[in-house]
Amino acid sequence: MPNRKALKRLLIPLGTGLVVSLSGCSDLALLDPKGSVGAAEKSLILTATGAMLLVVVPVIILTLAFAWHYRASNRKATYAPKWAFSLPIEIVVWTVPALIILFLGILTWKTSHELDPYRPLDSKVKPINVEVVALDWKWLFIYPDLGIATVNQLAMPVGTPVNFRITSDAVMNSFFIPQLGSQIYAMAGMQTRLHLIADEAGDYAGISSNYSGKGYSDMKFRALAMSDADFDAWVARAREASQRLSMDEYATVARPSAKNPVQYFSSVDPNLFRNIVAKYNNGIVKDLDEAACRTRG
Repeated sequence: MPNRKALKRLLIPLGTGLVVSLSGCSDLALLDPKGSVGAAEKSLILTATGAMLLVVVPVIILTLAFAWHYRASNRKATYAPKWAFSLPIEIVVWTVPALIILFLGILTWKTSHELDPYRPLDSKVKPINVEVVALDWKWLFIYPDLGIATVNQLAMPVGTPVNFRITSDAVMNSFFIPQLGSQIYAMAGMQTRLHLIADEAGDYAGISSNYSGKGYSDMKFRALAMSDADFDAWVARAREASQRLSMDEYATVARPSAKNPVQYFSSVDPNLFRNIVAKYNNGIVKDLDEAACRTRG
């Protein structure tokens, strides 16, 4: 009885703590993907987690079972202080983890190539190009083929691949739209690449996933996936904006500020993105090394 009371005193606060800690996880965007890349990453997360739980769950159960069975008060438990070896146990404890590690290794190698952020998405639809600039503490999106730009709002047609080129005009940051999949770094003087697609219309959260100073928590944007007609209307609305994003106007936009409202620019200097990248490396535009410096979420 004393052991049971002690166990209850331990498990009740532990269980309460787990429930409280999980109560903040109601918005699991990663597990509610709205694009093919996000869906593939969700499958990878669940598959890898399930494979690891094949070891973790039995170990936890057996640990508790052994502790209970071989407790001091259980006189029926066999006491074998000189026991040292069991071939069946050795086979199980070595073979099962080895097979799981082999499976995870193959899975990792395969998906690392399939989900390469630099790999263009297979689609019969012509992609749109978006240049992304991380600032303190806002996001600038340039549509070079459409001649428009926005702050803190990204729009795309449903079912159309989006080819991103990403850089920073401030400290290192990380561009992330959880429901569409992937995160990738934005670095001054460098440009990284990312390819995403939205399979469903919606208003998705975009965030900065790398700490970048006092305005980091408010460095958010909205990613709008819409029909072709709605996207054309959105482009038309941006082209009606009174602001134009010249190099002089960009200097004002780039000043550190937080909680910025959405801004539209009816035109943009065609060399703006290139100039932002080049100003950190003597006019030479560099691609970030693919193997060493890119990452996924």
